[in-house]
Amino acid sequence: MVPADQGGGVMRADLFSDPIAGLDEALAAVDAFDQALVAGLLRPQPAQAAGLTELAHAVAGTPLADRVSEAAAKAAAGAAGEDHFVALAAARTALLGSVHDALMTRVTEATGRPRGEETVPATGGRQAANLLAAARAWLCDLARAGWQGIDHEVVSGAAQVVSAMLPDPSLRRPATLLDGFAAELAASCPGSAPERIPARRWGDLWSRGMLLTLPGAADAPASGTATGRLLPLGVDLQEHATAAQAQVHAVFEPADGSAPGLVRATVSVPKPDTVVGAGLWQLLRPHMSLLAAVGEGRSMELADMPVTAEGDLIWSDEHARPSEPADAFTTARVALPTATDPATAPLDRHPTRIAVPVFLEGYAVRKDDETMTFTVAGHPLAVDTDRVPTAGPLTPEAVATSNACIGLLRWDAGTYRVQPLAVETTVRKKAVALHAGAWAGGTTGKVGVKAEKAATDAVAVLRERAGRLLRK
Repeated sequence: MVPADQGGGVMRADLFSDPIAGLDEALAAVDAFDQALVAGLLRPQPAQAAGLTELAHAVAGTPLADRVSEAAAKAAAGAAGEDHFVALAAARTALLGSVHDALMTRVTEATGRPRGEETVPATGGRQAANLLAAARAWLCDLARAGWQGIDHEVVSGAAQVVSAMLPDPSLRRPATLLDGFAAELAASCPGSAPERIPARRWGDLWSRGMLLTLPGAADAPASGTATGRLLPLGVDLQEHATAAQAQVHAVFEPADGSAPGLVRATVSVPKPDTVVGAGLWQLLRPHMSLLAAVGEGRSMELADMPVTAEGDLIWSDEHARPSEPADAFTTARVALPTATDPATAPLDRHPTRIAVPVFLEGYAVRKDDETMTFTVAGHPLAVDTDRVPTAGPLTPEAVATSNACIGLLRWDAGTYRVQPLAVETTVRKKAVALHAGAWAGGTTGKVGVKAEKAATDAVAVLRERAGRLLRK
């Protein structure tokens, strides 16, 4: 038995190079179905029928087998109805869920941390059935047209449905997905050339939309409350042209002395495309006091903070207060190894959703022109420096000279990768810790202050222009 700590932090990187039985076959079946969607299922060709059959064969022997087999046959004949498309979406989702589970089993073996027990959410099905049915009808039209057959008339069919769904909080989740999906498709109208079609991504959005618009599927997850100490590990900042999101990963120590667990707290905001980099924090800070605590290197005391069974804190500032200083690397070395990893909600079981906090140290760094690799106890682990945000002092160059790293373990392009959230390195012969979220609560550093000022100026100009429009 290889010890859990091989000199690379509390993780066995050797397990990541071992093949996972059945993984390639499951992904091949998903890809075959996605290719069937490219040309559309109105008048399927033999190659598309073969892709549908491959999907059905992949779930043979499961409770979905009969329904998916029937759905594949109907779709191959160009006679699929809504129920058949739902069955195909469920089969595709189940296959990617099995891939997620296999990958997470390997992650659990590598980290040696316990996993939380999975729960089956209760569904109330209280959403407006007519709007959900209209949304599914639009998605069925997309499947028949195919990505090569979409045009503005087909894509615009989502607009009225989304507008009707957005005012209802219980429908906001599927509405947001459909709105973003329609925007992506509209940008590619008329149908794109085959080599330009993101078949896996659009297949993901289509199948997720089909399932989220089933009655009860998008109900708010069951939640409890959390009282105790929150020890931040790092911030994953994600930026889009029109939105920004910060997700804080942390260890939560319950006040009742029960086992600590990993949790997340997320804040998302719309943004103008002129606010980028460090300016994003100005938009995010007012909505979550936790960001200031992260920037100051402090823990927080929570009192009856709502939390889901999947470890997502439903953040409310009234349930939290800043507490004592807490070093993230101390947390990673002491508290992280025994923290329970949260369970994953059924509809969130997808390889792209894997983002597991890990701690590494004592590794060697190899950097090529476009890639970086940590060699952990003799085993390579790819480093995803493209995810390091510009809104903080952490840089790919600092990662390349580091000797310890707090990161998120992900799976992308067929391999495990680590996304750095913070590193320990040496700058001018002094040991320093650099965090991606160091500027979350503000900064006095020259680079950060300059970036924040530029963002402040951009927001001021936008407000002035908006004021002029309103005055008119």
